[in-house]
Amino acid sequence: MRRAACWSVIVLLAMLALVPDAARAAGEPWLDRDRPAAERADALLAAMTPAQRVSLALGDFDAVASLGIPAITSTDGPNGVRSTGTTSLPSAQMLASTFDRSLARAYGEVVGEEARGRGFNAWLGPAMDIARTPLAGRQPENLGEDPFLAGETAAQEVAGAKARHVISTLKHYVANNQETERIGYWRDPTGEARTPGLNVIVSERVLREIYEAPFKRVIAEGGANAVMCSYNRVNGEQTCESPSLLADLHETLNGYVVPDFGFAVRDPLAAANAGVDLPALGGADGRTAEMFSSGQISPQRRDDIARRILLALFDSGAFDDPLPAPPAQVVRTPEHAALATRVAEAGMVLLRNKRHTLPLDDPGIRSIAVIGPSGADAMYVTGGSASVPPEEGTAVSPLQGITARAPDGVGIDVAQGSLGDVPLPELVPASALAPGLSAEYFAGGDFQGAPVLSRTEPALDHDETPAGVTEHWSARWTGTLTPPETGRYRLSLLSAGIARLYVDGRLVGHGYREATRFLAGPEYPIDASVELTAGRPVPIRIEYSSKSELFGAQIHLSWQRPSQSRIAAAVDAAKRADVAIVFANNAQGEGMDRATLALPGDQDELIAAVAKANPRTAVVLNTGGPVLMPWLHDVGAVLQSWYPGQQYGAALAAVLFGDADPGGRLPVTFPASDEQGPAPPSRPERYPGVNGNERYDEGLLVGYRWYDETGQEPLFPFGYGLSYAHFEIGEAHRDGERVTVKVANTGDRSGTTVVQLYGGEPRGLEDYEKVALGPGEATTVAFRVAGGRREVWVGTSSRDLRRLGR
Repeated sequence: MRRAACWSVIVLLAMLALVPDAARAAGEPWLDRDRPAAERADALLAAMTPAQRVSLALGDFDAVASLGIPAITSTDGPNGVRSTGTTSLPSAQMLASTFDRSLARAYGEVVGEEARGRGFNAWLGPAMDIARTPLAGRQPENLGEDPFLAGETAAQEVAGAKARHVISTLKHYVANNQETERIGYWRDPTGEARTPGLNVIVSERVLREIYEAPFKRVIAEGGANAVMCSYNRVNGEQTCESPSLLADLHETLNGYVVPDFGFAVRDPLAAANAGVDLPALGGADGRTAEMFSSGQISPQRRDDIARRILLALFDSGAFDDPLPAPPAQVVRTPEHAALATRVAEAGMVLLRNKRHTLPLDDPGIRSIAVIGPSGADAMYVTGGSASVPPEEGTAVSPLQGITARAPDGVGIDVAQGSLGDVPLPELVPASALAPGLSAEYFAGGDFQGAPVLSRTEPALDHDETPAGVTEHWSARWTGTLTPPETGRYRLSLLSAGIARLYVDGRLVGHGYREATRFLAGPEYPIDASVELTAGRPVPIRIEYSSKSELFGAQIHLSWQRPSQSRIAAAVDAAKRADVAIVFANNAQGEGMDRATLALPGDQDELIAAVAKANPRTAVVLNTGGPVLMPWLHDVGAVLQSWYPGQQYGAALAAVLFGDADPGGRLPVTFPASDEQGPAPPSRPERYPGVNGNERYDEGLLVGYRWYDETGQEPLFPFGYGLSYAHFEIGEAHRDGERVTVKVANTGDRSGTTVVQLYGGEPRGLEDYEKVALGPGEATTVAFRVAGGRREVWVGTSSRDLRRLGR
């Protein structure tokens, strides 16, 4: 009996091992995991009825569940997983600044684990919209200005997520490089329709080599299975309705194309025939069964749609790996937090370090002044669909990190200094605006025709459309502002729409906003700062249009009076301390673009005053992108910390005190003025566009290429960053297609550097290698030069290069 039982077990195990063969015998070859994904997709498609194929092409997964086809369930990205119970990871831009492929792979693995754990098998990321203008609101969730760096980083993220059987959705295809007018404007006062999205006029070569290149690289190297087409138009065609753009994408994509939310598809039939496969994220979005039954969508295109969806499920592993039921409520782990810390440490960029300001390991330091938004008011994440705010109790603030790490006996003196980039809490009162603001409201967003409503208002404080005004409207408020005090006033407009603020006849603040806060993350105020004299009235005018808003019109005017400034107290704290650390931030994200690279509000004034009071001042820039630094040569150190997620304080303290080297290098050029770069305010046809059209006539000269070709001197170049170690880059040698360069750490600390290879015409990044060395260590970095005999350059930034001949 015992022997018979053993034989029964052996037979059972053998049968289980032969399940694929059994599946083939049963006529279900798509269950054979040993078959290539394409064969499995073809086999399952062949087994489906025409009606089932239509259901899948409509995104109706319930109708095909009997075939074992799992529903595609998506979660936002790319800065982690936008869901409760997940890790607030550093921003994608910070990941790019690490120049570290292994960290990008680990980042993708965490994303895949957390997405799957929360019940999602598709992740809407990574984003690879090239940073064409530093004013772009969504720069923090993208991967910089260079197509090669963006592609290499994203390829590793995708491979990591795919290893966890999660579909990555590359976005936003293509030439989607700003928020202003991305989805058009409300066409009429009733809100029935919008104008088309911004039309990007760009050459085929530029489109291919700059804006499409990261997508193609990630599809080839990372095996991406989905791409999201964008809101904008390219050369007159809506991207999601462009047969040429999507056919080119379909040639290499083992998966499907899906549109961005809401306004990316204006004509569902045109989009389906052009190449949009999955009709929408969570619905048919205007696509109907009648389009298939009537022949408007051919049987061949119907089958192509269904096959692409199946192929993505098979190739990613999502078909064979069912999602947990029910999903876990909390999927973040200590290991994921540790990865977030490592990415933040490796992504912080040391831009300046004079007078041995950093690291703070000098035993003579007995007191540290922590100034600026350093607690719960620090910026951790960007705004919008990419925002993954830290949940209560999970964030380590900069102040917490510094306090926990400071050696025993070192005092921490905290001073607010500035509120940072936030809506100011006090409305400009009626007493300062007496006898009131003269308001004129117009039907529609362009101040056209006679006002539909005129009245006097005591203050500017609208949370909704006023009674008697059309759904979409514009308005102008004029009056006088009589300040009660002499000094510098901060003013802020919190508006969902397009707003301009004039004081004493001068435009002091303006901005494009689709919402005051887009979905999640920080609010988006428009800041201004003006000098006023007590009792002297000045004209004030506010112009507002709701034509860009998405979730409801609103506008509020607030201020901070001179007596409410926190700068004097911060200066006192800096004078008492051995070291001053000043934090500055800006709010940035989806649904807004910046109007200037200047730090918002009174933060430049704060930094300058603290630096004057204490020569050992370190500035920590908690910003979504480049900022101007009029105080640069007055401070001891500048550390770019981007948006670092929930582990901000832990990572920052490690870098400040020298436990970790600041490992980041700039993935974007930092301009020295608003007028630098290919698309300055003086060239509106290049940015933000004129009459709905924007010309990319800088061609291939995007980012550092523009600076190289025009001779402009940036504040800091692409690829730049300092280390606490001292590195020497030896002579580079070339032997045919092989380039080698010796790198040595001649300092007394461990550290990292990034060796970069450039080539082509115009010159661009072609490879990079991050090197970590201890004191006295050396290594040799080797690159392969593609393209045969031509010139290449090797160095540590786009402006620190050595030429190697053919």
